Amino acid sequence: MGELQKISILGCGWLGLPLAEQLVSAGYTVKGSTTSPGKLELLQAKNIQPFLINLQDENLEKQTLADFLDSDLLVLNIPPKLRSDGGESYLHQMHILLKALLDSPVNRLLFVSSTSVYQDLNRTVTEEDIHFTKEADSDNMLLKAEDMFTEREEWITTIVRFGGLVGGSRQPGKFLAGKKNLPNGDAPVNLIHLDDCIAILQRIIEEQEWGKTYNACADKHPMRKVFFTKAAESLGLTPPEFNDMEETHFKLISNKKLKDDLSYLFIHPDPMLFF
Repeated sequence: MGELQKISILGCGWLGLPLAEQLVSAGYTVKGSTTSPGKLELLQAKNIQPFLINLQDENLEKQTLADFLDSDLLVLNIPPKLRSDGGESYLHQMHILLKALLDSPVNRLLFVSSTSVYQDLNRTVTEEDIHFTKEADSDNMLLKAEDMFTEREEWITTIVRFGGLVGGSRQPGKFLAGKKNLPNGDAPVNLIHLDDCIAILQRIIEEQEWGKTYNACADKHPMRKVFFTKAAESLGLTPPEFNDMEETHFKLISNKKLKDDLSYLFIHPDPMLFF
């Protein structure tokens, strides 16, 4: 297990809960947070130390957050809801967390991010291409959050930028079923299965790959119109309809750095076999 023994996972939802279960089975002491009181018993039943933490709650007790952060490693897994207020509330939550972290023993941080931080460059995109976002979209809330934690010297942060998340309860056939006049049908998809998300995060922890940034998505990138048509049909749903476009805007996310550093082979390398 290496030097890390106690792990806190902020956000035990679609990804955080099965990740917590996997880490418990690997022998780690795991604390898990939820914003739902009804989920506390579920976490407890899975041998995950449960914490009710909502960073948007003005009445959140500082001691509760301090007890949750009494760990070696924090897995930060709160997806920002950027459409509601442009990400302002998300950044506010991150500032609250940052302040609490400064008074905690956490010395490693695993930040779950997204490939949505990259610009559509109409080519293969690597981790180094984030500088285009910094130039064109300096107010990108997710990128600001990444920088907020990577720039600190009190801990070492590794960022994992996941592609589109599928698997488990997230069935891609439902995403676009029945919709019409959709753009970019010829664009490649950048997707990753839940099983690979869990395995990659565990591998980073076990191999102690800290101070890194990784793109994480499946090896293959079928066209949107091909993938989402098959995904809908696999569920017996009406397939989406895409417009014919003279110009396609896209990014094809490279996972080469992750595979090289971690010697990682994807469990689900081809999204066309997700169904």
